[in-house]
Amino acid sequence: MDMKRFSLALAAGLSAFGVIAGVASAQILELGQTASTPVATPACPANTSLANCRIVLTRTTAVQTETNGVVNPTRVTKDGFIVAFTVGLSKLVSDPKTELGLLKGLDAKYGGPPQLVLSVLKPGPKNKYTVVAQSATFHVLPFLGSVLQEPLSLPPTFTSMTGLPVKKGEVVGLTVLTWAPVLTYNLTPNKYSYRQSRKANCLNAAATQTGQTTLNSSQQYLCDYTGTRVQYSVTEVVNQPYPKTYVGGPTAPPKK
Repeated sequence: MDMKRFSLALAAGLSAFGVIAGVASAQILELGQTASTPVATPACPANTSLANCRIVLTRTTAVQTETNGVVNPTRVTKDGFIVAFTVGLSKLVSDPKTELGLLKGLDAKYGGPPQLVLSVLKPGPKNKYTVVAQSATFHVLPFLGSVLQEPLSLPPTFTSMTGLPVKKGEVVGLTVLTWAPVLTYNLTPNKYSYRQSRKANCLNAAATQTGQTTLNSSQQYLCDYTGTRVQYSVTEVVNQPYPKTYVGGPTAPPKK
């Protein structure tokens, strides 16, 4: 896929949200990646067969807890809005016939083509997270094999805002409704880790939907995976003052 095309789409989306017009008063933060560890497309480790390759994440919500030694890389440090996201999606295989059969098998097993939702989560005690906001669903099948940069699509309840509202201390997770090839593993164990929204049978793919799909729901994240990175990041805009133009027309900033 053409990264320039995605960058232009992202810029257009931010303009629609009123961010570009107010850029002089806006701070843009990228949560989930560093300059030395940008989001990348996952690949099976060398000499690993496709049957033994564990790059596909299924039916769960994932929170990256450490990236290249940075703890809680998607933690919000300033109130603002999530306006876009970036995700690395593996091609899986290069042969079209093999790919078609593989895609059909994954769709049948996990309930459809790859679908993603961004989830804003409030951390609690004992690794419990509560959903405070979610994006619309993204269908990402056409973008396998690329690093996708996408302006955020929002549910109707958020049409008067620039994006998903976030507050200091919250984290942003990636909810996989079906399946998505977004995992890079065999990384340095004490520098990379993530958690899934489930607490049992952690060594096997979820047999049912374990992702957090309901606002205000709370769940423990007790499945902890070291040496692995979920390839996603989010773009946050911190505005002081808030932009004057929002999707749906002028409106006052949300009350604190």
